[in-house]
Amino acid sequence: MIDAATLISLLNDVAVSIFGGLLSASFCGALNTRRNCRLFWLGMALILIPQGAVCFFWTEEFQRQIYPLILHLPLLILLYILTGKRLWPTISILSAYLFCQMRRWLALLTAAVLPGEELTQKLAELAFTLPLLLILLRFTAPAIRQFMYHPVRTQCQFGLIPALYYVFDYLTRIYTNLLSSGSPVVVEFMPTVCCAAYLLFLLHNSAEERRRSLLQQVQDNLQLQMNQAAREISDLRESQAVTAKHRHDLRHHLQYLLSCIENGQTERAKDYISGICAELEAQQVKHYCENEAVNLILSAFVKRAERAGIQIDIRGTLPTDISVSDNDLCVILSNALENALHACLPIAADGTACTVIVEFRFQVQNGRLFLQIINPCREEVRFEKGIPMSSRPGHGIGVQSIRALVARHDGDCQFLFQDGLFILRLFL
Repeated sequence: MIDAATLISLLNDVAVSIFGGLLSASFCGALNTRRNCRLFWLGMALILIPQGAVCFFWTEEFQRQIYPLILHLPLLILLYILTGKRLWPTISILSAYLFCQMRRWLALLTAAVLPGEELTQKLAELAFTLPLLLILLRFTAPAIRQFMYHPVRTQCQFGLIPALYYVFDYLTRIYTNLLSSGSPVVVEFMPTVCCAAYLLFLLHNSAEERRRSLLQQVQDNLQLQMNQAAREISDLRESQAVTAKHRHDLRHHLQYLLSCIENGQTERAKDYISGICAELEAQQVKHYCENEAVNLILSAFVKRAERAGIQIDIRGTLPTDISVSDNDLCVILSNALENALHACLPIAADGTACTVIVEFRFQVQNGRLFLQIINPCREEVRFEKGIPMSSRPGHGIGVQSIRALVARHDGDCQFLFQDGLFILRLFL
């Protein structure tokens, strides 16, 4: 006849086995089909049979010592069959074992408060099993499953703490009495591991934050280039439409000129030809410098500025081949001119004349580029550590992109506000 204590102990062993097995299967996505669910529960039933035999014929201490052989190893084989994966089922089992510690600690806390320590602990473990399992399956398992698709290195980093805890628990609590002996080296081991893990988390998170910032900057730069390309395409379409119009009207132009010549109106014909040439010339991309990419950027911004009533004065020129790539140079120039035009728009809207000065100097000897852009600015500019700050949402990204690209080329940039003029100077 089985007494109550033995029955509770047996039920608790079955509960913790199902708790760990179900968590492990959920962590590695082994329950994604009905077939897998049926195989899993069949496998768990086969695993629990030898575990129950051990409970009847051997002591509880012996059962804990061979627990990896009668539960963890068969469970690992079962999950491998269900998922076809090797590494992640191992990490899933180690993680589930770590979460079993929460169940045990809650039971220990209950036993410390209520009388009947050993029996109360077993009953508390049984009571906490289902609620804790449901919480972990609902909130924790989906997040852990995402790591299954990460690279092997990330999976190993994730499984490091559960693996250390697994080894530590068996070496100090099950196979030996080192933990209960109170040795400071043993007692302080896991807190030290937690500190080391926290430090590694900080370093890893900092590196990830820098990587995200760089990716965000690249994305912003690409978006800027896309916007610039869209504007250039719009200008080209407009130019193409005008060219098509002139081509369509060419026959009428020639008939008119022929009529003028036949009637001896030579000067009138010359004026008509000059007007057509001027109109065609206005649609062409102007030549500002030898660098084709920069020339396209300048041409596009000059047209935008003229439509807004803003003048752009371009001084100096750039050769075709310089040390800075076209992508970086276009991003810097586009951001700088975008900010300059944005500052000039309120001034031009009031009918006040305003001019943006763009100055290039390229030193052939050392391959260094000097760029200076000066634009009027009505509002006072706030600086923090020499960097202009914007309170408008979505602004300030251009300055960050400029500084990042200048730093990448070991250059220097300077932002100034003097006598109502905002000045950007940079060396690349």
